[in-house]
This record gives sequence, structure tokens and C-alpha cells, in this order.
Amino acid sequence: MLKSKLAVAVVAALAFGYSSAYAGDLSAQAATGSQQDAASAQQVDANKAKKLQTITVTGSLIPQTQVETATPIITITAADMKARGFTTVAQALQQASFATGSVQGMQDTNSFTTGAETLSMFGLPVGFTKYLIDGRPMGNFPGLYNGSDTFNSISGIPMDMVDHIDILPGGQSSLYGSDAIAGVINIVLKKHIDAPVVDARYGWHTGGGGADRRISFADSFSVGAWNSLVGVQVENTSPIWTRDRDLTKQFYTQGTTPATASRDYLFTSAYNFADPHNLIPGSTGYQFLDPDNCANVSSQWGGTEGKQYRQGSGYYCGSQYTPGAGTVQSGKHSASFYTHNTVDISDNVELYGDLLYSYSDKRFTNGSSTMFWGSNVVAAAAGGGYYYDPGLQRLMLAQHAFSPEEVGGYQHIMNKEVENSYMLTFGAKGTFGQSNWDYDLGFTHSDDKLLDHTFQRFALPMEKYFSTHVLGPQQGTYSGYPVFEPNYAGLYEPVSNSDFRSFTGYTDSYSKTWDNLIRGQLTNTSLFSLPGGDAGIAVVLEGGNEGWDSTPDSRLLQTVTINGNQTPYVWGTSATPGAGHRSRYAATTEVRLPLLKQVTMDVSGRYDSYKVSGKDVSHGTYNLGIEYRPFDSLLLRGRYGTAFKVPTLSDEYQRPSGYYNSVFDYLNCGRLGFSGANASKCPAPFNGEQFSGTTYGNPALKPITAKVWSYGVVWAPLERMSVSVDYLHWDISNEVNQLSSDGLSNDEYLCDIGTYDATSTKCTTAFSLITRGPGSGGLLGQITNITTPKVNVSKEQVNAITAHFAYIFDIGRFGNLTLNASYSDELKHTYQDYPQDKPVDELRHPGYSTDFKTKGNASLTWMKDKWSTTLYVNRYGSTPNYLASQLDSYTKPGTGKLAPWVKWNASVTYNPMENLGLSLLVNNLFDKMPPVDHSYPGTTGTPYNTDNYDVFGRAIYLEANYKFGKGG
Repeated sequence: MLKSKLAVAVVAALAFGYSSAYAGDLSAQAATGSQQDAASAQQVDANKAKKLQTITVTGSLIPQTQVETATPIITITAADMKARGFTTVAQALQQASFATGSVQGMQDTNSFTTGAETLSMFGLPVGFTKYLIDGRPMGNFPGLYNGSDTFNSISGIPMDMVDHIDILPGGQSSLYGSDAIAGVINIVLKKHIDAPVVDARYGWHTGGGGADRRISFADSFSVGAWNSLVGVQVENTSPIWTRDRDLTKQFYTQGTTPATASRDYLFTSAYNFADPHNLIPGSTGYQFLDPDNCANVSSQWGGTEGKQYRQGSGYYCGSQYTPGAGTVQSGKHSASFYTHNTVDISDNVELYGDLLYSYSDKRFTNGSSTMFWGSNVVAAAAGGGYYYDPGLQRLMLAQHAFSPEEVGGYQHIMNKEVENSYMLTFGAKGTFGQSNWDYDLGFTHSDDKLLDHTFQRFALPMEKYFSTHVLGPQQGTYSGYPVFEPNYAGLYEPVSNSDFRSFTGYTDSYSKTWDNLIRGQLTNTSLFSLPGGDAGIAVVLEGGNEGWDSTPDSRLLQTVTINGNQTPYVWGTSATPGAGHRSRYAATTEVRLPLLKQVTMDVSGRYDSYKVSGKDVSHGTYNLGIEYRPFDSLLLRGRYGTAFKVPTLSDEYQRPSGYYNSVFDYLNCGRLGFSGANASKCPAPFNGEQFSGTTYGNPALKPITAKVWSYGVVWAPLERMSVSVDYLHWDISNEVNQLSSDGLSNDEYLCDIGTYDATSTKCTTAFSLITRGPGSGGLLGQITNITTPKVNVSKEQVNAITAHFAYIFDIGRFGNLTLNASYSDELKHTYQDYPQDKPVDELRHPGYSTDFKTKGNASLTWMKDKWSTTLYVNRYGSTPNYLASQLDSYTKPGTGKLAPWVKWNASVTYNPMENLGLSLLVNNLFDKMPPVDHSYPGTTGTPYNTDNYDVFGRAIYLEANYKFGKGG
């Protein structure tokens, strides 16, 4: 069936990776080959024999005889994932060479989607990748990435139920519709197994935490014409705490400044009315007002709390170990159920039905970073949280971070994210009589529900507590600032756990997505004859609807009155309300034309239409692919086409939503003389001002469009060797963009000093979207609000190269060796915010991107008799250091790039009997931590980019796989 030397080489190079567990396209390929021999022996008609030669390849709707086509395809098998030490589907995809972009994940415990996992293909946005399960669109995650973007989470896919994963880099909208700009990832689940199988695994991290227990069971059986596969997977994972790792248990000791303790009990002054020119030392900055020198709080933070000093600011009470109260890996309970069923009605008709259900609850906390009190609320009218003390004649700010002793242990106040999702498909497929026309008519419904059970501080009771114990009642105002006469000693007293519980508790927010799709396909692999063989055609019609609803806890949308000012009911927390639905339809046609024996053309076109708020949002896409085989071991290929992404439901229907963040105040820091290389020395509060942000959806948004093309070569110089190299290009327009708060702050500064024309769109936009409180002494007031709306204005261009190598060589009585390697290089990445702006070269502007430019991996597998072992290495290329990303420069003092990050995995499997496999897997064999970055200041507790690196360290797993009914 595999007619070319190239196809034989590709399949042979992958053969050991697929093993007996693989029941997907290539297994079907071998099976149909056997069927073809039988059919030939029985002398069935020629059309039937031709049909049996074909296989289904992701990237084409038409079954064909070639494994490699005009579209590059990367395949990761179930055996690959296990042998290379991967423990989840997300891990396998995130470590692939094409996943070069920085993404938020479980380490971002203060994000909107801590429990979700995703990836960025070649640095493109996470929502630009289309995810399929068995060729059907995967439902969206209910939460919003970064509080704004709809995306898919790959954290709920049960790994033991996966057969293989096909990845198609490059635009694929002409076949798969919206979202398929960066590429398509098709997760193919198992359809049959040889015997009932149970798999049990236990793992742990040598650095502590992260203990993992997983068990799965699957079985295939038949009753008459009914065939079924049923599988269950259950898993429990313990969290990894920041205190479990040396790098994150305390403030950074190898940075640009000495390790500097947290400000747990702090008073600070921004202005002294008695010393307006700040001539008296200590007139402003930290005001240490505890006569007991922190003795009353010395038992907090495990006895590490004490009197501290911060250079240039003053004394306060703090601890070096507050970073250790958070999680870097969530705790998780999960369970999945999967079943695949078929019923043979006749030789020409088959009914099918699939169900995938997943449950998970994930537990995490950000520690004291988001569990504190400050005078921000009671002094809201002043902007920035400052109040006036008539006794001190100063503008003052108070702050207290809650210790583990006060909260009763951070493990007892963790946030929880509970997800329930399912995907149901049923339909019929077959052949119209004795013709060459095949059909497939199916219905798919996906549903995903999310509960965010979040620990909160409630403003009114918390302010009442601190008013009683510290600030006292408001005494009026002075120059617009509220006046208080505090009991300063009251701040330096621990809060009892009962008092803490009196002003804290949980909120429950619900969100969901759903999707209905009816899909019908007609396929003819022998439409008519051409010099190179039979032409094929596929026609698809789709129709359906989808919806999204985000309903926050009502208290998150309420306000209360404190000292005459309206403030959120829930202290320091935002919400993202919104709801909407839309209907859609699409028509797709693909024609495959073997023009000559050596030349095949593939042409596809698709039209998508969405009904949004009574208006049509439509777009057409096309693709032209060429395959040229000058001889049977070489394929030259190329493709050109278009792709698009319809605005997401959250883009269109998100209601005005608030969020809280911090931003570097470039303008005020610049006026104080801190810019460029010494910007990191800018003092508080300007080096990280807390602000409330606002964003909202827009039903009038237009589709994001892209022109995409690629060309490449696949060569099989030897029978068991293949190498491929492909060059890919994206030209993306009309991109939906939520404006960057950091970018707006920086633009405001550059406009203020005249670098940009103050009358330009960039400057007027920055000035209008940033709100500040009152200023004084030549400084503007602190940033209090930034509005970041969604607009169709941005453009993006990416060029990348991806390469793959596979070779199996026989070493005689010593067995076989299989070598696989892949590499990706992002050659160009430019981004343009507004049409009048000059595109930014992100590869040379680290302030805009911290993606990996290059990424490569390789695995070497040895197999002999009952043994197999794999050594896998993954090399992450250089990224900008912290200071480079802050200053958007590689040339200023202290800036630079970090060394590549290289991690090794290893596995050994032994089969003492045919039905039993015992495995030892070691992930991150040499316990590599992130590259050392000395440009971080000593005030950070996570001195590495959490969107690129992790501190999970070495993990060891023991696994047993037993197949019932097989010989011993």
C-alpha cells in the first residue's frame, strides 16, 4: 500500500514509537493493507481495491495513499509520550519544539485561568491554534486567558486514553475554519485495544511536593455488530509550594540588590507638609513607629519576622521567607471517562458514538502577595491610598500582609477551580451502494462548566477591623486627603485567626461554554482519472451554534460606601461578567489532483458565516498545495492560502470588566531621574503602582485575517531514515488587541518627554486611557485606573523554520536504536499596535516579547527483547533577562540574554512477561532549575520568568501496565 520509498521510510522511522498501543491512522493503514491483499485474492472490483489503499491523514479531508503531503504534519504517539517522560498531554505539547511562545499557567496563581494549560505555537497568541479531538472542534475553556481572551485548555485530556496527536503548523482555515491561524492540533483517542489493560503510576519530586497517583483501566469488547471501547482514568496530585524550592522559598539572594524582606507591617510617607523640599532625612519614606522593634510580631512567619531595613527607604517589620507561602504547581483531583462505540448496520453503514467526560478540581494560592490590607480603600479619595496625619503633618500609607499564623495556614485558604466538561458525538458513516461516494453525518455537543471558589477579603468588615485597631474614625479632609489620627502601635499586633475569619471568606463564580455542531461530509477518492492517478474530492457542510456565559459571584459586582467613597464589596478583586451566543454555518470543498505521477495539487476553499447580534460576520478562505516527487525518496512541497479567526464570544460580549494589576510608572520615575539603566532603582510606590483596569467587548469587531504560506522538503536517503525541513510564513491583519497597561504607561512617559509627538494617536490614546490621582511637587498623581479596550487594529508577521529527523538502525544482536529529533527557529516576529506605528521587531525588543527564539529536542530509544530505554533532551533557547525585558534593550548596562535551558528525561521499561510492563520514568533527570538571572532585584521571590520556566525540578515515576488475557 505504501508505494514510495519515502512513505516506507517515514513509517519505518516512526514504527517503534507507535508500538502495539497505537490504534490510529497508521495502524488503520496496515490493517487496510491486509484487507487489500485479501480483497485482491477474492478479486473484488478495482474501485474497492483502490479505496482500501487509502488512509486518513490529518490535514486533508480526502483519504490518500501518501503519508507526507503538502502540509507538514508532526505526530506524537502515546508510546512517545510515555518513553520521553511526559506525564500529561499538556506537558507533551508544551515541550514540543513548535511551542516557542511564553504562556501563563499554574505558576501564575494570580491570573484568571490558573487551572488551565495551553501553548503558543511559534509565539502567536494562544487563541490562534485550533484544537480538535478526533477531528472535531474542542470546546472552549469557560475562563478567559488574561481576563480577556477565549482559548482552549489542554489540561483535562486523559493521557492514558490518547492514541496519538497530530500537529499541523501553519494556517489551516480552508479545512478547519476559524482559529486555525497558527496551526491545528488533533488529539486522536484510542478506538480499540487488544485486551483489558490496567495502568498504575506513582510519582514524586525529589525537591518535595508534587506527589502524583494515577490509575487507569480500559477494555474493548464486541457483542454481535456492536463494538465498544471503555476507559477510565483517575489521578490525584499534591501541590508544590514555593517553600519547597530554594529559589522561591525566600527573597532573591543573587540579584542586583541584597535580598530584601517583605513589608509586612509598614507605614510610609509620600510627603511632609512641614518639610516640603524634603530636606530633613527620614522626612518621607518608611516611618518606623513601633517602639517594641517588631517584638510583638516576632512569632509570625515561623519566627522569622523582625525589624528590617530597605536601602533608601527606612525600617519596617518583615520577613525574608514570605515568598514561600504560595504554590508553583496546583494540587489536583481529576477523573475522566471515555467510550467509543460503533454498530455495523450493514456492509455500507456504520453508526458511531463517542463520549469524553472530564472532572477536575485544582487548588492553589498566591500566598501573602494578594492577602494583605492597605489604606487604599479608606483613603480612596486621595488617590493611591494616602491619608493625612495632622500630628505628623505627613501624607501616610499603611500596609499589613497576613502571615500563615494569622490566616490559620495558607493550605487551609486555598482557591479552588472545579471544571466539569464533556464532548458527545454520534452519527453514521458509510458508502452509497457500490459507488465511490462515502458519507459521514454526525452531531457533536460540547459543554464545559467552571466554578471558581476563591478566598476573598470583604472590604466593609476588614476596614471596620483596621479602623477599630489602627486608623480610628476619619476626622475630615485636608487638601483633599482624608484625615486620620491612627493608633500606630495597633498595626504591630498580630491579627487573631478568629478576627481574620470575620472579614474573609469565599466567593463562587460560575462560567460555562457550549457548542453544537452538525457536520456532513461527502468524499470520493476516485472522482476521475488523471495522468498521476485518481482525483479525489471532499465536500463538507456544517451548521451549529455556540455560547459563553460568565456569571461572577454577585458580591464581586457590588460596591459599598466607606468614608463616603464607593469601593468594591470584595477587597482588591475584579470580575469578568459577560454572556452571548451566536449561530454559524460553513461550507468546505477540497479537491486533490494528481496531475502527473510526480506532481499532485491540492486545492481547498471554505466559507464561514456567523450571526452576531443580528449581523453577519463572514469570511472565506482558500489554500493551494503542491507536492512534487522527482523520485520516490524525495518530496518537495509548498502551500499558499489564507486563514482567519472570528472574534471570540468574549471579544464580542464581555461586559465592562474590572481587574487589578500593578504597573511601572515610567513618567513619574522619569521625572525623579530613574529611567533607562537605573529604572529598576525607582522607589515605591512608582516602581509598581496598584491600579484598577477596565476592559470590555465589542460586537462590531471584524474577523482577524491572515495570509499564510510554507515550502519544504522531505527526504528519505535510506529505507529507515527521513528528514524534513519546512519554512512557514504568517502575515496577520486586523488583530484584536487589548491595549497593554505597561505599554500605555511607557508611551505616556515617552510622549511627556517628547520622544513621541504629543498630538499623535499613540500619545492621545495613552493620555485618555490612564487616570491619575492628584499630584504635587512636579510629580503627577499615582495611576489609579487604566482602560484597555479591544480594537481591530494590530498586525503581526512571523517567519519560522521547523525541521525533523528520524532514523532506525539495526545493531544486530544488540537490538535496535531509534533516533528522533526536531527543531524550530522563529526567524522573524514583528508586531504593529496601530496602523500609523512602526512595526516592532519583537526578536530585538525584549520589552515586547520574552519568547524562545529557538527550541529543539531529541530522543534516542534502544529496544531489545524485554527491555527498552529512552533518553530525551529538550533545549530551550535564550530569552531576555529581567532587566532587558524591563528596559526593552539588550545594550544598556545589566541587560542581556539568559543561557539556554537544557533538560533531560529518561525512561526504562522491562517486560518480565508478555502481559506486564514495568517502567521507571525520570523527568528533569539532572534537576535543572531556570537559568540564573542576576538582573532581578532582591525584592523578588520568583527570580525567573514563570511563563517560560519552572522550578518543579526532578520527578520520578514508577509505572506498571498489566494486560489481562495475554500469555505470561
